[in-house]
Parts: sequence; structure tokens; C-alpha cells
Amino acid sequence: MRTEPSPGNLPAREHLPAGNAGTPVLDVVIPVYNEEKDLQPCVLRLHEHLARTFPYAFRITIADNASTDTTPLVAARLEAEISEVRAFRLEQKGRGRALRTVWSASDAPVLAYMDVDLSTDLNALLPLVAPLISGHSDLAIGSRLARSSRVVRGAKREFISRTYNLILRGSLQARFSDAQCGFKAIRRDVAQVLLPLVEDTGWFFDTEMLVLAERAGLRIHEVPVDWVDDPDSTVHIVKTATDDLKGVWRVGRALATGSLALDRLARPFGDDPRDREISGVPKGLARQLVGFCVVGGLSTLFYLLLYSGFRTFSGSQVANALALLVSAVANTAANRRLTFGVRGRGGAVKHQAQGLVVFGIGLALTSGSLAALNAATNDPAHSTELAVLIAANLAATVLRFLLFRAWVFPDRRDESPSTVVASHTPAVPVGPASPVYATAPQSPYSTTPEPYGPTAPYGTNAYGTTHSPHDHQTWGDATMQLQPVRPSDHDPRDAR
Repeated sequence: MRTEPSPGNLPAREHLPAGNAGTPVLDVVIPVYNEEKDLQPCVLRLHEHLARTFPYAFRITIADNASTDTTPLVAARLEAEISEVRAFRLEQKGRGRALRTVWSASDAPVLAYMDVDLSTDLNALLPLVAPLISGHSDLAIGSRLARSSRVVRGAKREFISRTYNLILRGSLQARFSDAQCGFKAIRRDVAQVLLPLVEDTGWFFDTEMLVLAERAGLRIHEVPVDWVDDPDSTVHIVKTATDDLKGVWRVGRALATGSLALDRLARPFGDDPRDREISGVPKGLARQLVGFCVVGGLSTLFYLLLYSGFRTFSGSQVANALALLVSAVANTAANRRLTFGVRGRGGAVKHQAQGLVVFGIGLALTSGSLAALNAATNDPAHSTELAVLIAANLAATVLRFLLFRAWVFPDRRDESPSTVVASHTPAVPVGPASPVYATAPQSPYSTTPEPYGPTAPYGTNAYGTTHSPHDHQTWGDATMQLQPVRPSDHDPRDAR
């Protein structure tokens, strides 16, 4: 067992200090597109609420997604009149693009966003960000589907929302209750490592971020909210639903193939109370037993179907050997990923080779049982053969689990973890005005990097004034330098 904490990619969560009044603790982003009517009332109401109730310094950032009306004029006027308001314009549409751009560049330790219609009651804002400030959680979301939430909306939107979340639970095993409520927050240190893994730039951005965070073992805090539907919403339901389903397929495929480096998001060893060594309690045994039993039950069913198929054109011994070989390969792969949590292709061939040795032991047990049955009776019934094979497989399953746990996928918690070391360039203040945004990290799904901010961060604003980078303040460099170390230093099953 490891006795020293590992550095990991994310630091241990700590309560944010109460000082540092010069840097906002909270940065609330309002993504807008053609919201000239609602923007000013939203910002004024939000600013008044934060000034009255929020005990830390804060900032409100308006992220304009290439609006074609007077929204940029309204944003610029609010920035000039209110010191805590910043405005930024992107020349490309996409709520996810706007959030990723502003969050990646912000220097605030807690980042949040809300929809401009303020459908969510603002009294939930402090409960939303408090767990992030205290160090209790990594992300926080408002939930309209929690039992104590009070929601007013039409039957169509209610049906769509609940159906979408059922799809997420069934396809991506999501455990959070509401993926698309426009009321979320994230710690900046988490965002710096998580956002480069998120590909979507539209409405699916929220869901993808939450699914990856949950799969990486990060803690997501849910806050019941009071929510009133906006009847004038400009969201195109059909197009949004279609894009979301495409996103579910893409993320599900990436998770199934292990192409996402979710181990980047691991906390240091000892930050999770499940890391604590308790006398007499084997680590992970209960979870591994449940996973192994589920995989074993499915593998046995698969094996019996294969045996019945092969038995139609071959003898019992040949059919048993073929069915056991095919099901053993599938069983090893499933246990490797689901039961013992080994991700990626590293060591897969070795694990399959060891699995074939275990297969040989199972083959000896089942073949011996069939031989004994044939010796006892000349022409056993097919149902009798299946019963004998099930009993032999149960014995082989117990032995297979012990060999998998002790030999094929042994617990190596005494090895040094962490395949990637993350670092970032500190902020360099230049001036008092708006931020400079960094280029996006490369998408994890392609080899071609794609910038996700405006092609020219500064240019002619709504008033016809040309801005220079020297007129603005740099919030921080969001580009992550990921430095690989020896693969042997990391136990991929130790992701939390």
C-alpha cells in the first residue's frame, strides 16, 4: 500500500482563503446571443443580488456569441457603468464555446454561469458555489428534477427534460439528475484540466463536462432550485435534441474505447476517504465482487449460447473449447475495464495472455466434468450437459476471480501514480480593462487543433472604437502543458 500522497494532476481540495480582495472569488458568466432586451435587467438584478448577499469579491462577465442586434452596445454600456462587469465578444456562436473561452482565461477560483432569462431563482446561487469555496466539491449544478425543487413549466419541456436525463442514465450511466439546467459552477483548478477534454461548443457542452467529471470520480454537488420557464426562449428544441443525441453517441464511444485521459483528473492519494486503510477491509473487494458477478453472469449466458450453437455441428468437447475460448477473451476484456478499472490499451495483450492461462484452468474443469458425465452415461441429454457445465463454471468462476485479483490485475497501490503533470502559466496583469483569451487546447478526439475563441480577440467594438491588447488585462493563461512521465509510474485502476 502507498503511504505517501501522490501529487496527481489536481491538488487536494481546500477552503478558499477569505483574503485576496483584489481578485474576484467568483466569476459569473452570462452567455448571450441577441439578448438586447433581457441583458440589462439580468445584469442589474444579478449585480444587486451579489452585492447584497455574496461575502466575497465577484465579477460578472457577459459573453456575447456573435450577436447581430444591439446586445454588444448594451454589454459595453454595462461594463462602463459597473466596475464588477466585464464584456467580451466572440465572433462565433455557441454557448459551450463562450463558457470554455471565458472560464479558461478567468483568474477567479470559482467559475459559474447562468442563463440571461434568470429562470433560476438567485437565492440558490450561494448554495451553489459554497461547496466549491469550502473545498467540499469540484462542480455544482442546479437541479430542476430534485424532489424539493419547485418548477413551473409546460408539459412539453417537462417531458423532454426528463426523457433526456433518462437517456443519459441509460446510455452513459450518469447519476446526476439534471444535465441542462442553466445554472452551474466549477472550481478553476478543475476547469483547467477538464475543459481541454470537452469537445462540444454548443448546448451539449454541459452534459459532456458533467459526464467526464463524474467518470473521473470528481464530486458533483446538486442544489434544488426554484425555476420558472421562460415562454420567450429562443432555444430550437428539435435541433438541440438532435445535437445532444449525437453528443451522447460520441462521448459514449470515446468512453467505451478508453480514448479519454480521465486519469488526468485524479486527486492526490489520500484526498478521497476511500483511500484510507482500514484494518480487515480489503480495498475495493466489494465493488470488484459486484462487477465480477455481473460480468460473470453475462459471460456465462454468452458461453451457453455459443456452446449451443457450436454443438449443432461439433462434438461436446470441441463445442465447449470453442465457446469457452471466445467467452474467455470477452470476459477478460470486460473484467479488465469494468471490474478492475484498467483503462487504455497498455498491457492489454499481457492481460489477455494471462486470461488465456486462466481459461486453460476453466477448460480443464469443464472438460473434465463433461468427460465424467460421458463416462457415467452413454448419451446424456443436452439439458444435463448444460447443468453440469453451469456447476463446473461456478467452480471455475471462483478460481478465476481469485487469479484475476491476485495475478492478472493485482493491486499495486504501492507504486507511484500519475502519468501527467499539469502546469499553467501565471497571470500577468497588463491593464485595467477586459481580458485576453488564450488559444484552446487541442481536441482530444482529433489530431488537428482548433481555436475556440474569436479569431481576432480585439478589434472594432460596437461603438466603432478599435481596441488594442495593451488596453486589456490578462486574466491568466489557460494553456496546459502536460508532461508525460514513465507509464510504469501509474496504476490506471487508481482513478477516483
